[in-house]
Amino acid sequence: MENKEVLFDYVLRIADNALILGHRVSELCGHGPSLETDIGLTNIALDLVGHARVLLQYAADVEGKGRTDDDLAFLRDIREFKNVLLVEQPNGNFANTIARQFLFDTFNYHFFAALTNSKDENLVAIAKKSIKEVTYHYRYSAEWVIRLGDGTEESHEKMQSALNEIWDYAGEMFVADEVDKQMLAEGIGVDLNAIKALWEERVTAILKEATLDKPEDGWIQKGGKQGKHTEQMGFVLAEIQWMQRAYPGMEW
Repeated sequence: MENKEVLFDYVLRIADNALILGHRVSELCGHGPSLETDIGLTNIALDLVGHARVLLQYAADVEGKGRTDDDLAFLRDIREFKNVLLVEQPNGNFANTIARQFLFDTFNYHFFAALTNSKDENLVAIAKKSIKEVTYHYRYSAEWVIRLGDGTEESHEKMQSALNEIWDYAGEMFVADEVDKQMLAEGIGVDLNAIKALWEERVTAILKEATLDKPEDGWIQKGGKQGKHTEQMGFVLAEIQWMQRAYPGMEW
């Protein structure tokens, strides 16, 4: 793959993580367990979609084929999306939502912090602009893990169960393929091994404070970076893309 193609793929992965998780969280608008959490999660969804839009436009610019951020969001088929499988998993109950958020937010915070040192000026600018919002996500989900884990007997059990169910999807975030390795070698990408160490330290500390057991590492559910997704992704794209697919090129 040429450098241009590799960079396009790399930026697309970051964008798709934000887009798909942003959509998942947006599904909770009006359905949060309290007004406070409803507003908090809606703000997080807006942040993620905002990140996705900027990243998708940069990916389109890198590709140089005249496509826009909207084209990449609404007109790609499922195998062209490169997000990790974790972010496409359904919301479930509030504990399931928080478990998914916590594992991804912790990764995303350290990823964006490291991305501010990239040799790619556009990625640096995007990372620096987004880091405050990503930090809020990181703190928000961690605080909820502690509140639920160290709360009532029922909240503790649900939080532990949620972590156990989602844990196998977390490992994919740290599996480096040829795209990750080439971008790292060129000083553009992030060292996923270094991120993993920081992630594990943070996750372990929060789970201890929350009186929760860290699930055992097992089989890693992966394939999202290569466009191989779970059945859940089909439902996500059906909601995101149906308007543009039904009425191509429509304008308000």
